[in-house]
Amino acid sequence: MSIPTQATGSAQSGFLTRRPAPRTTSITRSGGTSHAERVFKVQHAFTQLGGEVHGLAELARASGVDDSAVYRILRSGVDRGAFLQVGRGRYRLGPSAARLGTHALMNSTGPQDLSTRLDRLHRETHGGLAFLFGLNHFGRVQRQCIEMSVGNSDLSELGASLRDVLTVNRSLRVGAAGRVILAHLPEPLRRRVIAEPLPHGAGPGAYHDREQLIASLAQIRVRGYAVGLQECVPGWNSYAAPVIWDDSVLGAVLVLKPANAVPLRCDAYVRAVKDAAADLRRLVGDPDSELYAEHHLMAKGG
Repeated sequence: MSIPTQATGSAQSGFLTRRPAPRTTSITRSGGTSHAERVFKVQHAFTQLGGEVHGLAELARASGVDDSAVYRILRSGVDRGAFLQVGRGRYRLGPSAARLGTHALMNSTGPQDLSTRLDRLHRETHGGLAFLFGLNHFGRVQRQCIEMSVGNSDLSELGASLRDVLTVNRSLRVGAAGRVILAHLPEPLRRRVIAEPLPHGAGPGAYHDREQLIASLAQIRVRGYAVGLQECVPGWNSYAAPVIWDDSVLGAVLVLKPANAVPLRCDAYVRAVKDAAADLRRLVGDPDSELYAEHHLMAKGG
């Protein structure tokens, strides 16, 4: 917040006029801020371009920073592990960037805090199988089960082999949880996943037509949730909402219900997963909030 000088209205108030601060101070600050902004723009360009390796000209266009400045930023970043040079004039994000991402998601929210919220979702959906999926980039962009609340179920009622459950449910091409994550990925990553073949063992409701899949993703972004009708497993419908921090998707909350047990109106299930996703987003992104304190107290039996 800027502090007004006594020069304001000095003729009427009788205040003495102060000499304005030297201009060199603001120039120095402006220059520093400008350089920092360029660094962040170049880092951000890597996340928007997709793929792994990019050239100088490509990064300059995406960031809006001139070639010479991009080159200096990249060379300085290579020395510090922020970027890696791959071949002649090609760069990718480096290990320190990965460490930043890891630390950004590290907080005092433990597994018990997540399971407490999923247990509540399990009750709110009258025994629905509740899952939390996280985004995983090993090998390819996919989802991975982080936590679940399924009561006394051993998941055998899904009628699928363990291999099918693991392989089908990793893909972002199928299921409400997969599509709700896919809908919020950056465009280059989204195109890469859409080009993947449908996994073997997908349910009868899975999207085989890529144009229909793309149309469903646009609807998800507008509505903020996804409904899957027997996409992953025959006889089971899925309801999911994304866990989003700022504009980055971290994962999805999912509830599975038997197709023959779901009422004609699924509003209650949609509302339940959206509320759970919003709560989990706050648990991850704002662990000092009142919501976190409430969950932490419940987890300790307080």
